[in-house]
Order: sequence, then C-alpha cells, then structure tokens
Amino acid sequence: MRKLLILSLAGLIAQLVDGALGMGYGVTSSSLLLLAGLSPALASASVHLAEIGTTIISGASHHRLGNTDWRLTARLAGPGAVGAFLGATVLSHLSTRAATPISSTILLALGLYVLARFTIRPPAASTARRSPHSTLFLTPLALLGGFIDATGGGGWGPVTTTTLLSRGRTAPRTVVGSVDTAEFLVSVAASAGFLAGLGTAGIEIGVVLAVLAGGALAAPLAAWVVSRLPGQVLGSGVGALIVCTNLMTLLHAAGAPTALVGGLIAALAPILAVLVAISARRARRSLRLTAASHPRERALRQPALREPVPTGAAGVSAGAGL
Repeated sequence: MRKLLILSLAGLIAQLVDGALGMGYGVTSSSLLLLAGLSPALASASVHLAEIGTTIISGASHHRLGNTDWRLTARLAGPGAVGAFLGATVLSHLSTRAATPISSTILLALGLYVLARFTIRPPAASTARRSPHSTLFLTPLALLGGFIDATGGGGWGPVTTTTLLSRGRTAPRTVVGSVDTAEFLVSVAASAGFLAGLGTAGIEIGVVLAVLAGGALAAPLAAWVVSRLPGQVLGSGVGALIVCTNLMTLLHAAGAPTALVGGLIAALAPILAVLVAISARRARRSLRLTAASHPRERALRQPALREPVPTGAAGVSAGAGL
C-alpha cells in the first residue's frame, strides 16, 4: 500500500510538471519505476498505459483553456505514434540486463539537455497561437520523439516541446498544450507495441492505476498553471531530477557501492540546486523588467495625460480661443 501511495505521488508530481512544461511525466515516472526495481520494458509499458488516461484529461483541459493548436497536434500525433510503436517493439526484444543501461543513458542525456537548455539559454518566447512550422520539419521531429519516448520510458516532451520552444515561433502555452494533446496517440501506439511484444505478463495493474490516479488529479491543475509559472524554472527542476535518478540507476547497474552512489549524489545535489536557483533568479528578473516597462510604455503613448490642466488668465484665454 505504501508503495502504491508513493507511485501515486510520483504520478501527481510528474503530471503537474508535464502539464505545465510539456515534458517530464514519462521520464520522471519511468526513472522512479526503474529505481523501484521494474525492468525498463515493464516500466515504460506501465507509464504509457497510465498516460493513455492522463493525456485524455490533460488534452481536454488544455483545449478548454485555449492552449491547443489542433493543426499542430495532428501533424505531431501521427508520426509520433509510428515512432513510439517502433521504439516499443525494439525495447520489448532487448534483455533486461542490456536494456537498463540503454534506457537510463537515454534518460540521463535527456535530463542533461533539458537542464542545460533551460538554465544556460532559456528558449525564446513568442505570442503566436498558430504554429508556422511545416510538415517537413514536424514529421522527423515527431518520429524521433515517439521512438525515444518508448525506448527511454519518456522523451516525447523533452524532444518535441524543447525543440519547438527553442525555435521561438509559437506561444509556449500553445506548444505545451498541443504536444500534451498529441501525446495521447503516442501513448496508445507505445502501449500497443509493448502489449504485442510482451503480452500482459509482468505488468502490474496496481502500478498502472497508481501512476494514473496521481496524474489524473494533477492534469487539470497543470493545464491551468501553464501560463502562470515560469517555464524555465520547471524545466531546470525536472532536468535536475532526471539527472539524479538516472545517474543512480547507471551507477547501481555498474556495480558501484551504495556508499559511493550516495556520496556522488550528495556532491551533485548542491550543483543542481544552484542551477535551478539561477533559473529562478532569471525568471524573477524578467518579471521585474516586464512589470517596470509597462508604466514607461504607457507614459510614452499618452504624454498629454501627464500635462497639468491650464489655470488662471492664460488658461481662460486658451479656453476661449478653442
């Protein structure tokens, strides 16, 4: 029971980050399931089965709040589903011993990329609610995102959302809402690939339902906070979490002593905390500059409103002359 509650909490946190940032549910949940002892294929299968439910709720919430560009969603969902099915088929035929380092290495690389991307050079923002990207650009991007998502247990968001945000041509809330909505079809295709390759043997329905329950609770709230919280802070935070969890998995797979693993993580934690703090500081500075610029802009647009009304004889003369 305690394990299921922990998994539900992990699903809640992962979906809260994913719905607000457009990434993090799969990689965070899969990393925690790997630490809990599940094989990479079963961890990824459990996460994708749970995501079928969470993406329905998340997609509906984003649509209701106007965060979705359905043309962008459609052009991502199809190729993403193909890539996810292929990735699930490949992972299903790898042995657990071979798949664990591969999956954790992919997740670690994604975590480092997300951390660096949102800490060092945050993506440029745009206000366009319709994505201008062509099918020629979106198709290979979605294929790669779907393949990595299935083989790594997550990666759809880190690949697609981060790439689209880094282009700076679509509003962040539209990118997040559209990518999250397209993930439904990606999750269905990945689940079909895992079920075809693994069957239902080893998949714990309790684990799936626990992760689903936590994610379902967070999905509507996450869609609401997408335009309220600084994306770069969430991005660096989830990147740091992915780095820590998958570094631990790789060290354990390599046979490192527990004391050594704990020491390395303890030494790394302050560095990651500083990087997240840098993101938070930049976000606050950006908010202050934006707030400070508005009064000056209004003053420049309406200088006449700041002039005193003429009084006395001169004022009367001026009024009479009108």
